[in-house]
Amino acid sequence: MRSLGWLRLPLMLTYAFLYIPIAVVVVMSFNASKSPFAWRGFSLSWYGSLLQNEAIRQGFINTVIVAVGATFFATVLGTLLAIGLARYTRSALLEAYALTPAIVPDLALAIGLLVMFSAVGMTLGLYSVLLAHVVFGLAFVAAVVTARIGQVDPSLEEASRDLGASATGTFFRITVPLLAPAIIAGALLVFTLSLDEFVVAFFTDGPSTPTLPIVIYSMVRFGVTPEINALAALLLLVSFTVVIAAQRITRLTDSV
Repeated sequence: MRSLGWLRLPLMLTYAFLYIPIAVVVVMSFNASKSPFAWRGFSLSWYGSLLQNEAIRQGFINTVIVAVGATFFATVLGTLLAIGLARYTRSALLEAYALTPAIVPDLALAIGLLVMFSAVGMTLGLYSVLLAHVVFGLAFVAAVVTARIGQVDPSLEEASRDLGASATGTFFRITVPLLAPAIIAGALLVFTLSLDEFVVAFFTDGPSTPTLPIVIYSMVRFGVTPEINALAALLLLVSFTVVIAAQRITRLTDSV
């Protein structure tokens, strides 16, 4: 901070602009009053009322189904994609194309997926949201695993093959354990991204299977309530926990 000089002031203002609203949401989730702007004392009642809201419960179940499924498929496909790019091709164009879903704006990706689903006659539902999340999720996994592959000594895999191990045995006994920290980090990133993703889900979901972010959007259109603040605080806790865990595991990949 000392080395930043006069830049400290705009930096602190930026942090305040970003994080003070989040802090207000968390604090007001413990407000005993029904008004989201008037403090009437400390209470945990709004967290309990979340369990009694059928729309929130069903949205949460839908979100977990999509997040878990997207994490599994994106992790498997993204890992295989990263290995294929690193071991069997050296095309920078192909690598850039494979990682494009991670950098394309969500709106453009959502519209493109919606057009594709409509073109093939697919009805929208949880499976279409799952496919959409897998598309952008595998790009994140591929990026993390590709960075890890660059730090792995390929002679270890060659030694395994020279000692008589099959390609499959080498993959599961040598390659996967070496890449495990990056694979786990990528999976955690996909999970937290899918958990609170709104734009892609909004365009690719059906009316009868809304995910939790869509349910929240439909509720806040009529005003923010302490119940919404409590739900937002819980989502923030989950997201921060997963992101911090992913960062820790990513650092571990750098030290191994």
